[in-house]
Amino acid sequence: MSRNHQERQSAAAKKFAVQFTDNSSGLQDWFSSFAQETARFTGRPVTFFLALLVIVVWAVTGPLFGYSDTWQLVINTGTTIVTFLMVFLIQNTQNRDTLAIQLKLTQLILAMKEIPDSLATIEDLSDEALEQLHHDYRLRAESTLEHLKRRKQGPRHAAAHNGKPPK
Repeated sequence: MSRNHQERQSAAAKKFAVQFTDNSSGLQDWFSSFAQETARFTGRPVTFFLALLVIVVWAVTGPLFGYSDTWQLVINTGTTIVTFLMVFLIQNTQNRDTLAIQLKLTQLILAMKEIPDSLATIEDLSDEALEQLHHDYRLRAESTLEHLKRRKQGPRHAAAHNGKPPK
């Protein structure tokens, strides 16, 4: 292959990669928007009642179709397809909401001087490390609660513990 041909192929590959990335981003944006709107719509009472109405109509038509296999297959197929698709839409919406909450919490953590910045990326820890950290913080919270209870009991009781929470 000539150098000129290789350069043209490389340029075409780059152009395709840019177009693919742009299209992929557009597809992601469309899907994200679609998932959010669908979640908003399906989370409303009117949608629940529409689904309930479909089931009632299906049940009422049972005698009309002699409770046939086809009659049963209609509801089974319909509910399976809707459930299958909703799993992906709900997961997308949950991922987006979780990330937004995580970013807000990270910003709060980074803005507070008393809190170690390492807590801003706590979601990246292993399950074992998270459990250990949870245990440590629970012990600290219980210790603080005990200290507050002693303070409410009065200075005599707090003096017995030097006014400090136990470690």
